[in-house]
Amino acid sequence: MPAENLTRAEAAERASAIATQSYRVDLDLTRGPEIFGTTTTIAFTARPGADTFVDLIAPQVHQIVLNGEELDPAIFLDSRIPLTGLQESNELRIVADGAYMTTGEGLHRFVDPIDERVYLYSQFEVADARRVFACFEQPDLKAEFSFVVAAPEDWTVFSNQAAARVDDGDGSRTWTFEPTARISTYLTAIVAGPYAGTTGELTSRDGRTIPLGVYARASLAEHLDAEAIFGVTRAGFAFYEESFDRPYPFDKYDQVFVPEFNAGAMENVGLVTYLENYVFRGPVSGAIRERRVITILHELAHMWFGDLVTMRWWNDLWLNESFAEYASHLAAADGLGIEDAWVTFSSLEKSWAYDQDQLPTTHPIVARIEDLEDVEVNFDGITYAKGSSVLTQLVAFVGKEQFLAGLRQYFAKHAFGNTELRDLLVELEAASGRDLTSWSTLWLESAGVTTLTPEVETTTAEDGTETIKRLAVRQSVPAEHPVQRPHRLAVAGYDLADDGIVTRTWSEEVDIDGELTELPALAGRPWPHILLVNDEDMAYAKVRLDPRSLATATKHVARFVDPLPRTLVLASAWDMTRDGQWPASRYLDLAVRALESEKQPTAMRVLLANVRTAVERYADPAIRDQVRPAVADTLIALASAAEGGSDAQLQLSRAAAQLAVTDEQIATVRGWIDGSAPLVGQDVDAQQRWEVLRGLALAGAVSEEDIEAELAADPSATGREYATWVRAARPTPEAKAWVWENVVERAGLPNTQQRYAATGFADVRDVSLLAPYVERYLDSLTRVWAEQTNEMAQNIVTLAYPAALAGREAEAGVDVVAATRGWLESHTEAPAALRRLVAERLDAAERSVRAQQVDAQG
Repeated sequence: MPAENLTRAEAAERASAIATQSYRVDLDLTRGPEIFGTTTTIAFTARPGADTFVDLIAPQVHQIVLNGEELDPAIFLDSRIPLTGLQESNELRIVADGAYMTTGEGLHRFVDPIDERVYLYSQFEVADARRVFACFEQPDLKAEFSFVVAAPEDWTVFSNQAAARVDDGDGSRTWTFEPTARISTYLTAIVAGPYAGTTGELTSRDGRTIPLGVYARASLAEHLDAEAIFGVTRAGFAFYEESFDRPYPFDKYDQVFVPEFNAGAMENVGLVTYLENYVFRGPVSGAIRERRVITILHELAHMWFGDLVTMRWWNDLWLNESFAEYASHLAAADGLGIEDAWVTFSSLEKSWAYDQDQLPTTHPIVARIEDLEDVEVNFDGITYAKGSSVLTQLVAFVGKEQFLAGLRQYFAKHAFGNTELRDLLVELEAASGRDLTSWSTLWLESAGVTTLTPEVETTTAEDGTETIKRLAVRQSVPAEHPVQRPHRLAVAGYDLADDGIVTRTWSEEVDIDGELTELPALAGRPWPHILLVNDEDMAYAKVRLDPRSLATATKHVARFVDPLPRTLVLASAWDMTRDGQWPASRYLDLAVRALESEKQPTAMRVLLANVRTAVERYADPAIRDQVRPAVADTLIALASAAEGGSDAQLQLSRAAAQLAVTDEQIATVRGWIDGSAPLVGQDVDAQQRWEVLRGLALAGAVSEEDIEAELAADPSATGREYATWVRAARPTPEAKAWVWENVVERAGLPNTQQRYAATGFADVRDVSLLAPYVERYLDSLTRVWAEQTNEMAQNIVTLAYPAALAGREAEAGVDVVAATRGWLESHTEAPAALRRLVAERLDAAERSVRAQQVDAQG
């Protein structure tokens, strides 16, 4: 991995020496299952006499020709080809063999188990275009790209542009694509195979006809709801073109759902690739449907944020991701009219941001990225979720119209170029008339999240009514990041009506700044049953409830009329639980009450995930065997009582399966999928059966025969992946040894199966199963990091960590916290990105121990 790294300093030096004009990339995809041919011709200018290098990761280089002179291919070393004595104008031609990948990086090759047909797709972010063609692999060396691709005759080939022509050959076809606009290497793309789909079109605001396409593998085509996807896409186009006052900057817009994809999606110019899970083979939760809408809008926003205007270097990755994430929720709310879009944002995005921002490895939104390894681990809750959360503060600070006006000028000035943070701030300052230097320093260039706690004094009248005598908000800051920030937010009062419903009775927007902010304007108001700081969720800060509000909310959380304040109350309670300030058992009491009435799909998804974490990680281990079946009973009862076929029924039944442990619970859950006692109105498809089997596997209630039977009924790629997960989750030494051998020792699985196997490996109730692997896991880290690709190595480091052992030293016979801390102390020279991931695992384990201790104290 170090041999494939690139530092920021090296990239800056190279950008000062050369400028790229064009690439022609010829690919031969007809050469078999392992190797493809790749020939790259690059036109670029240079400072005369300069030396530099071009990037390539390939098994073999056959020819290198620079300005007509043939160079010895032996100069290719690791991932670089040195170039010396450059002229003012240069042409470089490199002929090589490329290797297909099964890791989701470079050019990924997949064989559909249904029909044995082959599918390819590229994934180049951060720096994997060099696995497919020779290039100057950094975002600020933009160029025009022309692809020519030879492929089997029954394939369709896609790229960033439409094909100018397709020529028939002997059993093959050659696809010649139109040149692209000036774009970065990581935004180029190739997708090839017998993909099937639907085409359409829309009219851009400048009158152009933009061709649209939605595609998936042939065996999934019947499940491809293209019209729904087109509907979101057309609405997103209209909203962004109007909001940004700039037509779609490219010529076509294809969306392809590809197998074994590592991320949710990728914003390749004019050819977006998506995780195949977004092709729904049967019923899915409303949360997943919401996520698909947001993802479609996020990738479309990238056509302006990131593709038209691209960061100069990866420290400004947030200019891509934070803006696209904010814009996608804005488009969902204002463009598509999705009423709960900001509830979804609060539930999922902000909770992710708060968790990430409390890690010891947190970083400013504008991160310090010294090399490619740094950025590979930086696609995190700060870059996406905190950045987009902070943008809501910026919009409130400068004004929405002024914010959009600044963006319009930013796009106009920097179209097809590269920018840094200051370039954006200049336009926002000009549009709003505000100096953003201080705001940027506090919010974008400083790390950490503050906590806002109300301080209330009241008076009691003769009739017993209480009013607020004094209200202040205290802002506490973490010792590691002692930054006091200004917040524009609302403080609101919620009261219980006679019918038990919780409604807002008053709200006031205020400015919070400094350690303590007095709010004299709120004195004299009736003291509400629930006082909520940060009503409407405008601020980015953790919020605490005063004791009376917390007690009332715990008892009546299911009675909120509006889902957003309920979400904020639950988020506050979860923060307190994670921080070891509130017992997990009390959080579980609150959560199960909320589940009685929660209907917002993403809020329910997050709540159920937190419930499972509270049971399996934060509850006192001494009583966990009593807590787990009690919570499982509640979830089973709620699932059974839910409306037939509803989203709540689907989510609750899957969550119940993950906690079922008693014989009666296992029998009930099994009855849901085998037809003996189904839930009324539930459509039991392959996905539901796999989800339930995964839970039953944790309880030791799934045999190898059960897995083989289900795999025979669902021999699809998804079935194969879930079978791996279920096998890995079985609580036997043999199951864990199989994962270790195939994931860590010899990397024998493709990326999605590897990810599922590692997840199942670490998900245990019997900690003795993982105890033998603590030392082996730590001993393997540097080897795994050096030998496996970045994506695969990260999966092992993060997912196979034996987190279940935290706080279970007496049972396991090993202290995973002490062992992990010891590894960090003895491996100070390990790669910084690897140390970061291990430090984050340690922090999560230490947090579990603290939470368990608090829960034990009651």
